[in-house]
Amino acid sequence: MPIISARAITKHFIISLFALVMIYPILWLAVSSLKPSSEVFSTAYSLIPSRLEFSNYVSGWKGFGNNSFTVFFKNSFIIVIISTIGAVVSSALVAYGLARIPFWGRSFWFSCVMMTLMLPHDVTIIPQYVMFSKLGWVSSFKPVIVPSFFGMPFFIFLIMQFIRTIPSEMDEAAKMDGCSKISIFFRIIVPLIVPALVTATIFSFYWRWDDFITPLLYLNKPQLYPVSLALKLFLDADSTSNWGGMFAMSTMSLVPVVLVFFLFQKYIVEGISTSGLKG
Repeated sequence: MPIISARAITKHFIISLFALVMIYPILWLAVSSLKPSSEVFSTAYSLIPSRLEFSNYVSGWKGFGNNSFTVFFKNSFIIVIISTIGAVVSSALVAYGLARIPFWGRSFWFSCVMMTLMLPHDVTIIPQYVMFSKLGWVSSFKPVIVPSFFGMPFFIFLIMQFIRTIPSEMDEAAKMDGCSKISIFFRIIVPLIVPALVTATIFSFYWRWDDFITPLLYLNKPQLYPVSLALKLFLDADSTSNWGGMFAMSTMSLVPVVLVFFLFQKYIVEGISTSGLKG
């Protein structure tokens, strides 16, 4: 039987302690969703509720007015799914063009893409709002979804690193067989960059699902709210806030994120650590 050293025990204890500190907010949120609203903050340091209030999930799911959380979750999935497809597909096409197709000014345009990666999002908020307002897109999903179809700098850079490691001789062989550039992309490149595409899909899903500022700016009607924006409706300055319902729906909003993580976590590591096909 192997002997566990004191150093290994200490290391695992410290790691477990850090893991507990990181997961504690999620545990507190889940437990608070089962507490009566009056006890959420009066017993904030306790993870054991006096009684289980499953009615928080029922009252929370009813939502507000004629809009239940079925509507809000539907809106979130519409925004996330369409935006993710647009971001990944457009980024892959741009990355392929910059990595494989020679054209005048390619280095300049790649530098521009990298510069936008370093540009703070706060700088572009006002110009984008003015532009979308003049287009009449405010109070619709368009300003939230359409920009994703023009590529995302981080995804472009990530996918380019994969494409650059694929031997160019494969492209030349495909050309000799009569393949066009589009055929090469879909038949040769795409199957070899699946880890990068999955990684970009996961990150896009996370970022869009958690986004609060963009829907807050453009979606002015409650029936258009995603989950991230609908949660603020539980806070009422004129009466008692429904803390139990808010924490219940906050817990429910974590379910898709957790499922995506556990189902695709291996692709996150593979997409970042590997570099495509080694030549």
